[in-house]
Formats: sequence, C-alpha cells, structure tokens
Amino acid sequence: MEADGAPRRSRRGWLLAILAFFGVAGLTVLLLALLGNIFERKQEARQPFVRVVEITEDTLDPKVWGQNWPYEYDSYLKTALPTTTKYGGRGLGASDAGPAAQKLDREPWLKRIFAGYAFSIDYRDRRGHAFALFDQEQTRRVTERQQPGACIQCHASNLSLYRFAGQGDVMKGFEIVSGMPYQAARDMKDDKGQPLVQHSIACADCHDPKTMGLRVTRPGFINGIKALKAKQGVTDYDPNRDASRQEMRAFVCGQCHVEYYFKGAGKVVTYPWANGLRVEEIEAYYDKEGFSDWTHAETGDKVLKAQHPEFEVWNQGIHARAGVVCADCHMPYQRVGALKVSDHWVRSPLLNINRACQPCHAVPEGELAGRVLTIQDRHYELLERSAKATTDMLDALVAARKAGASEEALKKAAALHRRAQWRLDFVAAENSMGFHAPQEMARILGEAIDFARQGQLEAERAQRAKETPAR
Repeated sequence: MEADGAPRRSRRGWLLAILAFFGVAGLTVLLLALLGNIFERKQEARQPFVRVVEITEDTLDPKVWGQNWPYEYDSYLKTALPTTTKYGGRGLGASDAGPAAQKLDREPWLKRIFAGYAFSIDYRDRRGHAFALFDQEQTRRVTERQQPGACIQCHASNLSLYRFAGQGDVMKGFEIVSGMPYQAARDMKDDKGQPLVQHSIACADCHDPKTMGLRVTRPGFINGIKALKAKQGVTDYDPNRDASRQEMRAFVCGQCHVEYYFKGAGKVVTYPWANGLRVEEIEAYYDKEGFSDWTHAETGDKVLKAQHPEFEVWNQGIHARAGVVCADCHMPYQRVGALKVSDHWVRSPLLNINRACQPCHAVPEGELAGRVLTIQDRHYELLERSAKATTDMLDALVAARKAGASEEALKKAAALHRRAQWRLDFVAAENSMGFHAPQEMARILGEAIDFARQGQLEAERAQRAKETPAR
C-alpha cells in the first residue's frame, strides 16, 4: 500500500507545483498589466494634451483646436444636439436646419408686453452654443428690423473682427463694430478677402491659446465688471489679471449671459452695473441715464427690455453664496482615462444630475429632480400671475387713453407700467425658470404684480375722471 501511494502523492505534488507556478505567473502578468496601466494613466495626467497644431489668437475655428483637445471638442460638438427639459431647451418642433420653437405661440402675453418692439414678431426658444450665430442671423428681429453690429459681441467668435476693425486695438474695434449696421459687420473681410466672422461661440472666446487658461474676451463684460468693482471700492480691476480661477469659471459664462443695452449713438454694448446687479439697481441706472428700449405701441409709455440676466440672478442665489459657479453645474467634470475633463456640452443640470448635482448633494437623482421641478413649477405659476396682472394693466391704460385721459393724468400709471414691465421681463428673460435664485425671483415677481395692479388702478381712476361729468 505504501509503495502504491507514494507515486500518487508525487503526482499530486507535481500537479500542485505546476498549478502554483501558473497561478504565480498569471498573477505576475496581471500585476504587470496593472502597473503598466497605472504608469500610462500617470503619463496621461502629466501631459493632459498633445499640441498637434499651433494655435494662435487668430485661430477661431474650434475644429482646429479640437486636434489638440479632442475630448473637449467632442463634447462641444454635442451643443448642436437637441436637449429639452420641462421649462427649457430647444422646444418641441425645432429642427437642426430650421429655427427653434416660437415662444410667442406658447406665451401670447409676450406679444402684448413687447407691442411695437422687435420681440413681438419673433422670440424663439434658446438652444445650444452651436446655434448662437445661426439663430441670430435667422431671427426676424435681424432680417426685418435694422440692428447694429453690437449684436455680434456675444453670438460669434469675434476677436479677429475687433482686432482688424481697431487696427490691432480690440477695445477700439469693439466700439467701431458696435455702431456699424449688423450685416456690414457680419460681412466684414480681412485684407486677404477672408470673412472675419465665421464661427459661433467657440474655444478662443474663453481660453488663452498659449496656456489654455480661462479668460474673458467680451469688452462689454470687462468694462461692466470694472464699473461694478469700482462701486465696491476696487479700482482698476481687470478680471483677466485679478480674478481667481473659480471666479473665472463664472465670468467666462457671465460675459454673455447678462443684461446689457446699446449705449448712445455708437450703440456700444454696455452692462448697466455701475449701481450693482439687483433689478432695482439696474433700473436706477437706466432711469439716471434716461434710457428706454422703446415706446410701447399700445400705451405710448417708454419701457425697458431685459436681455438674459443669468449672471445677475445667479449672484443673488444660494449657489453663488456657497461658491458654486456656472461651470460646476453646466459643465461638470468627467473622467476620460486618467484625465479630469470639463464637459463642454453646456446644458441643463437636469439632464446630467449624476455629475452636475450629486457631487455636492448626496441625494437620489429622482429627489433632486423633484426639488428643482417644484421650485420651477411654483415659479412658473407666479410668473403667469404676474403676466396676467401686467396685461390687465395694459388693458386699463389702453381704455383710459381711448377715453381721452391726458398724458399728465396717466403719468403715474406710465411710471408704474415701466416698473412692472421691467420686473416681469427681467424674470421671464432669465433662463433658469427661477432656480438660480428662487427667493429673489419671487420677490421681483411680487413687485411686478404689485406695480402692475397699482398701474391698473391709476389708469382706471384716470378713465373714470375723464368719463365722469363735472358738476
């Protein structure tokens, strides 16, 4: 028995030794592969991009930049894709080749409050950065109404245009282009006959071509933030020199997503921030300047049109106070291999809750989405009530004028019309449906309703006074 068992034990020993050898060998291969992968990822992290082509200040085509920064470029291209949320996005019915959906069809009160102004004939849903220049060129506000070259400041990569027009001086060129007719500015060519405006919002607008560092390029913002900082006691402020990196991650968005107006005969794009960023501070600035966007066609009152004051509203909200900026939510980081890349598919955080919201909020996606929609639903209801109050005021003003009430009798009502209109539009034009600063937006809409109802009462008093026979 012992003689027969020895060979069996020997064979088992050899088998175990062979298995152990191959096990160790396999483990060694796996460890080497892991170490190789770690080494590759570390190398990737040390060299986040390869400069395949040389980029200069005059390289405005994002496709060229994309050869050096392919991950960012690939996500940037997605801004041409349709995105829709309950209260935002391109809107149903929009196509890539045609214009976005018409807001005037969905919200007919917009036609009333903008009567006599270009926004009463065409007011489209917003969509991705890839469409910024296309949508501007297609809107009836440009094709049917005369507009200045100032409009190009935020809808195109325009540094070469400003540099050429100003003979090397971007600020000077900005002022010259602002005062030109839109189409003349849009069609301007360089000395070689090449168009100076070819691309929508792109890489050069926010990045230094040498360092890829963030920068502000819109002259209107540079002047506006300088005026705001001066009010706060900071003199000679330059955002490209003095702002922190986190501030720049808000400024590069805020350089366009703001309230502005075209100042003077030169139509220079101006951000009205000398008094501050709140709605009443901007209103006070316009009142002091004696500025009105247009005369309302129904009432004859001089009123204001808000643009898209996301930067001003965000500054009043909880995220701004917590140090959370635009890029944190709309361009959240993503992992590509060992690289940490900012997602350039700029879109609503509701479409990307995992990366946009959950890094800070340890809450299920469904609950976070529910919180946002609750805020937006309540805000929309208040917005509609404000619109109803404003159109009721317009009805009363029209009736009073029809009854023969004088300008003097309607002077107070006209002032209230201006104040109500401004607040309603400041909120309606802002693209977060109240989410950027819910309490501030509710305050503004509350004032809009109050001023509109006061204006309605003043107009009704003026009408009764005109219709009541003197005794």
